[in-house]
Amino acid sequence: MLKKFIAVLIPAIALLTGCNFRLPQNDGKINIVCTVFPYYDWTRQIVGDSDNINITYLLKNGADIHSFQPTADDIIRISDCDIFIYTGGESDEWIENVLANAQNKNMKILNMLDIIADSAIEEEIKEGMDGKHNHDDGHDTEYDEHIWLSLNNAEKCVSEIWKVLYYADKENSALYTDNANQYIDEIKNLDNDFHTLFDNNPQTLIFGDRFPFRYFTEDYGLDYYAAFSGCSAETQASFKTITFLSRKIDELNSGTVFTIENSDCSIADSIIANTKSQSQNTAVLDSIQSVNSAQIEDGTTYLGIMNKNYNILNEALK
Repeated sequence: MLKKFIAVLIPAIALLTGCNFRLPQNDGKINIVCTVFPYYDWTRQIVGDSDNINITYLLKNGADIHSFQPTADDIIRISDCDIFIYTGGESDEWIENVLANAQNKNMKILNMLDIIADSAIEEEIKEGMDGKHNHDDGHDTEYDEHIWLSLNNAEKCVSEIWKVLYYADKENSALYTDNANQYIDEIKNLDNDFHTLFDNNPQTLIFGDRFPFRYFTEDYGLDYYAAFSGCSAETQASFKTITFLSRKIDELNSGTVFTIENSDCSIADSIIANTKSQSQNTAVLDSIQSVNSAQIEDGTTYLGIMNKNYNILNEALK
């Protein structure tokens, strides 16, 4: 439905743009549009104090990537931008029509699934998981879109963003190089911290929620069980799933049921209520899917959230 809506909307926008209708632009600046917060934050960390770049974060109202519906203004921003950064998964299918009809034919496009290439992981329905999800069944391969939850992927993507900025704005290329190198060092340091936490302490995580952390668990050799896959639109788990996860907690002697941000914890509470001890704790791991403008103004960053996730896991696994 969304793809059809975009196909109808684009010709109308094209008529407007043909009549010199434009959103306000900063003259002389390179305009970058990023779909999700991690790409926006990686870019602004590299850009630093440069005043030659204008960065737009498309999902700044905190919308979930799986249910986001672009406005006409969003489509125009993408169509006119100089650099566009997006994931390239099924949630982004609507973007294909936008890019095909883009006003700026010299736009540099960064598809992050293409960048991580062989590191991309397919979606899976794991044992005990409710199997419904919100993508079409007509696709042979569905890749997990939450690539930013791997610090290894973050390092690769930051390097590619740096390359694009380096050549797009040679005047500030040295600044971008210094900022990118420093930022990549910070990513590597946190990655080392996670390896120290898990390398000699293999874990199985139990999620009473969607599970967008597959890239993360792959990086550190963790196993998991969850109520839903990462792209699921379900909000109510079946009794069979809740019972399965409760038994897994008893079997593994797990002390924590994890959820993701914005969860009401009702599924996690039901899982705990069906364990033998009913004494487990709940803990929230942030999947960085719904950061809004207010959080950014309060100083939220990608590495800040990943560090918070580290602290939560370190405490939960003691």
